[in-house]
Amino acid sequence: MRWLALCAFFLVSPAQAQAPAPAPAPAAASAKLPAVEPEGFQARVQPEQVQLGEPFVYELVITHPADQRYELDLVPDLGDFELLSQARTPPETGKEPAVTTFRLKLSAFNLGMLTLPELPFLVTTPEGPRRYVAPGRTIEVAGTLPQDAEAEGADLKDIQPPTEVAIRSLRLVWVLLGLLAAIAVGVLLWRLFQKYRNRPMAEVKPLLPLDVRTRQALEGLQAENLPEQGRVKDFYFRLSEIIRGYLGERYGFDALECTSSELMVELRRKQPLKFPEDGLMRFVSESDLVKYARAESSPESCREALAFGYELLSKTWPPLVPPLPEAASVSHAPGSRVS
Repeated sequence: MRWLALCAFFLVSPAQAQAPAPAPAPAAASAKLPAVEPEGFQARVQPEQVQLGEPFVYELVITHPADQRYELDLVPDLGDFELLSQARTPPETGKEPAVTTFRLKLSAFNLGMLTLPELPFLVTTPEGPRRYVAPGRTIEVAGTLPQDAEAEGADLKDIQPPTEVAIRSLRLVWVLLGLLAAIAVGVLLWRLFQKYRNRPMAEVKPLLPLDVRTRQALEGLQAENLPEQGRVKDFYFRLSEIIRGYLGERYGFDALECTSSELMVELRRKQPLKFPEDGLMRFVSESDLVKYARAESSPESCREALAFGYELLSKTWPPLVPPLPEAASVSHAPGSRVS
């Protein structure tokens, strides 16, 4: 056993040493947007004494106007740090200026003075989407052992060599238990089959095509006339769900669970042809302001947003189908028999 363990160690080590480097992180979706500066920015680390491998919280507090919304964009490569979780605390409703707090739970796996990277934010403003890049922060990462660890004999030790351990085998018992379980499952399945084989099948209505269902949803929303009833926020929530549901089913991703920035990133990866990206960004920005920042919107703006839903459907449906190859001419085809 000892020689087998040593052989396995020398065979695995070179493969691990030649493992390929990880792929670079994708660029942030807001990289090409105009920059904007908040009214205030604070960053702090909790606890202040960061230890190697121990989790700590990197808190970023952004003060900004109430009609703006800050969302953390794609987190770049953190280098010597690992992102464990992230949380966003939205500002209080009706408070001016607004304060948005982001808490990133990180851990460091290198010692010394380390610098947290810059973090990009996607900012929704009345003028359109903007970007803000929070500056990095330098912290000191200390080891988990005390300074007198080596003198007290508590320093790190090397791994022990392989040791033979006798293990009692229960393979036969597990095989018998597996056979008994298989027999029990087989009997149960046979009884269920005998019970339900003559059961009539429920009638399943065929699902309408995606463009028909989406158009029906838009027409139903238009017929409700929510903006004229003063329910502008409900109107944008319904229209946003219709458009996101269509895009997710059309391009194959969960658009309803994406943030605004994640939605645009997924669509850019799909690279759809004739896609109205500028119109979608304006709709997403206006929709976020109405839904989350309680911005006002006129009935005319609501009609334009609904018209964009029809425009998006007409420009992205039906899916492009490659043309069929032309039939090759046959020189030996029989000629006309009419004299």
